Amino acid sequence: MAIIDLVRHAQGFHNLCADNLRMPDPLLTPLGEEQCAELQKLYGPANHAKVALFVASPLRRTLQTALLSFAPVSERGIPLIGVPELQEVSAMPSDVGSLRADLEKQTDLFPAGKVDLSRLHAAWNNKGPGSPYAFALPVLAARAKSARRVLRDLAKDLGEDDRVVVVTHGGFLHFLTEDYEGVDPGRGTGWRNTEWRSFQFVSTDDENASLQETTESKKRRQGSVIGLTQQEQIELASVYHNFLATEQESWPKPRPEDIRDYKTVMAEQQEVEAQA
Repeated sequence: MAIIDLVRHAQGFHNLCADNLRMPDPLLTPLGEEQCAELQKLYGPANHAKVALFVASPLRRTLQTALLSFAPVSERGIPLIGVPELQEVSAMPSDVGSLRADLEKQTDLFPAGKVDLSRLHAAWNNKGPGSPYAFALPVLAARAKSARRVLRDLAKDLGEDDRVVVVTHGGFLHFLTEDYEGVDPGRGTGWRNTEWRSFQFVSTDDENASLQETTESKKRRQGSVIGLTQQEQIELASVYHNFLATEQESWPKPRPEDIRDYKTVMAEQQEVEAQA
């Protein structure tokens, strides 16, 4: 089974201060771009050459991180696939993505032919009532499961020597991996900017599409293969979920377009398509 390299995005402008959380879909800072250059070196030519599948959350900072950090992969003609299920957890302006049409216009950042945005439907960036991307713990758990199943399906034909690069967000990574080791409620995540950890799917067909960190990855990041017990994971998950539930009260309010009813948005799009 292919190795899944999960990566948190580089520093974005929203990471600089709380006020910047009001910025819609922020880009990387100059330091973030430097972090990408360092990650490209750290990942190494041998790993870049093995990447057969290249995906990212469709927010601008994650797309940027992917293209800058894994430029050798793009240069080999491997398209970067935007996967909506990988977007960040909250409905703050900084965690809500741009419209597909707006992303496609930014060819200086996301060149045509290098980024595949075909999975972005009309309401992919809507986190309102009824949305599968809404900020609610049960919805997040369901989305993480869906994301794992999407990744497993995309990687189903790859060999054990192949690698899959997945660039996403610190908050969502805990839901995606079901691993809460290193959680820091003060920062909101246990993942550093541009940190990467390697995983494999436990099975080719289990309902949950569970991921397990590789022994090599554990040694690389913490010098030990001894992980948390299941009970410790449960306790840390509870701490993290409580943090999200309480911290959201102090977060900037979502933009009006982000809290519109999801089904209404989808119905409007279907009507537009029917008239086209």
